[in-house]
Amino acid sequence: MKKVWCLRSCGLISRRKSMSGSTSEEVTSEVLIGEEDTYDGVTVKIEERMEVGLFASRLRASMSRWKQQGKKGVWLNIKLKFAELVPVAVQEGFWYHHAEPTHLMLVNWLLSTPHTLPIYATHRLGVGAVVINSKKEVLVVQEKSGYFRGTGVWKLPTGVVEEGEDVYNAAKREVKEETGVEVEFVEIIGFRESHKAHFNKISDMFFICVLEPKSLVIAKQDSEILDAQWMPVEEYAAQPFVQKRESMKKIADLILSKTSKNYTGFARMGVHSSTSVHSLYLNNRELMN
Repeated sequence: MKKVWCLRSCGLISRRKSMSGSTSEEVTSEVLIGEEDTYDGVTVKIEERMEVGLFASRLRASMSRWKQQGKKGVWLNIKLKFAELVPVAVQEGFWYHHAEPTHLMLVNWLLSTPHTLPIYATHRLGVGAVVINSKKEVLVVQEKSGYFRGTGVWKLPTGVVEEGEDVYNAAKREVKEETGVEVEFVEIIGFRESHKAHFNKISDMFFICVLEPKSLVIAKQDSEILDAQWMPVEEYAAQPFVQKRESMKKIADLILSKTSKNYTGFARMGVHSSTSVHSLYLNNRELMN
């Protein structure tokens, strides 16, 4: 269970003598709200506007208390509208962990040892959809923008897996969005890994998914797709653009193997946990029965 630190009702207490010689309590600095985690860390969310000087004193007081209590790391979540507090945190030893549309996350390691705080997401997931009909034709598109704009290349529907989305659902969604074709997921037949693919930092994992069409009628996405059609697999693979690029050629070879040699990939199995259903991908289809 997470413990929550109090804010206004909990302060750092000092004692001073009155003129009569008795002692009285005085709140010298309040501590910041925080939630403990199971790794002896604390997460603080700044959700109310605070004067910079007051924030600085509370942050220093809080860090002193956390160190005394043996806390290891502090996660500081600052809303963008309170970004004037960021330089104060940096001066106190915090560094940037990641940024979101609504907030910045900073971290600080309170021990003298090398930190063990997990880094932010390092990979982006993408999907390529191989939709094959009964005639051994593959669904392909021409894009209006991006790398393939103006090349005349017919390519697979592709896209990025959204936050909280399963790979198999992402493949189905991308096909529907780009071509209007309803599909059922069959399996993953391979994936490609590349590094420093985005911002010279993020690694990219691209899953090649086979899907079965439930309809053949195409209604392309006008905003992004120039054209879409069903094309014989061999014709798709024979495009000079595909043949000259090793990665695309290998993917085309996979598709050819799937249609001619019944290449077996990784089918999906839903695995139940106490709170949700996970996706497990297997290449032994007997386990699906």
